Amino acid sequence: MSGTFEGPTFEGSAVRLEWAERAIALITLTRPAQMNTLSLELLSEFDHALDLADMESTRALIVTGQERAFCCGAHLRYFAGPEASIHQPFDARDHYLADIAVLFDRLEELHFPTIAAINGFALGGGCELALSCDFRVIASHAKIGLPETRLGAVAGAGGVQKLIRHVGRSKALDWILRATHLDAATADRYGLVSAVVPGDMLLQSALDIALEIRKLGPRSVAQSKRSIYVSEDADLRTARRFGIEALSMLVGGDEWKEGMQAFSEKRAPTFDSW
Repeated sequence: MSGTFEGPTFEGSAVRLEWAERAIALITLTRPAQMNTLSLELLSEFDHALDLADMESTRALIVTGQERAFCCGAHLRYFAGPEASIHQPFDARDHYLADIAVLFDRLEELHFPTIAAINGFALGGGCELALSCDFRVIASHAKIGLPETRLGAVAGAGGVQKLIRHVGRSKALDWILRATHLDAATADRYGLVSAVVPGDMLLQSALDIALEIRKLGPRSVAQSKRSIYVSEDADLRTARRFGIEALSMLVGGDEWKEGMQAFSEKRAPTFDSW
């Protein structure tokens, strides 16, 4: 991945933004010595990187980590040890945990698809980060899970709710209550990830998905993503009505015209260059 696209880049102390290809952003968590835990600094830099990507005509975003960890969740030094600075429940909620939840919600709500390239441990908040992405590609040696019960905690930034939606209540109960570290093969077997690949093929595999998406209509991809998330939470009739409105917003637009003309001319549409 050579990063040939001329777009805004960012190099912070915990997060780096670069471009894997034209219109395909790559965010890397760059604090491997701290297992890429969710420090306030990392959260702020990640949010800034999303700002930059969102200002461009981004078609897909890949998120990954460095070395042993994708992300190992909360920065526990805020709560224990000589560096502890958060001691009260509402301080934890208002000055740390809410920031994590807002960032993860923002990932889901981006108009372009997101791909978690899980290079290593994705535990606790790191699993929640991966679950907040639209696709998950995992290295064959990596582990993923919500083991907060080992710490007397709970996955509070959406992990419980999202895991249930992916694998059902029975498996969510099993894995969460037993604080399981899932291997890649198990995560794949239960549909938690899109693909398991060798570690040296991880970023290329994520990029291959992004390149497929880049060939498609960006507005139709965005509306399809919104429709899927709305359908997950709404009743059937509401979800269906949303789908009609989403389609109606595309009819007659440049993207629609190109798709219809390409179909009529029996050729591939040219969304890739938009």
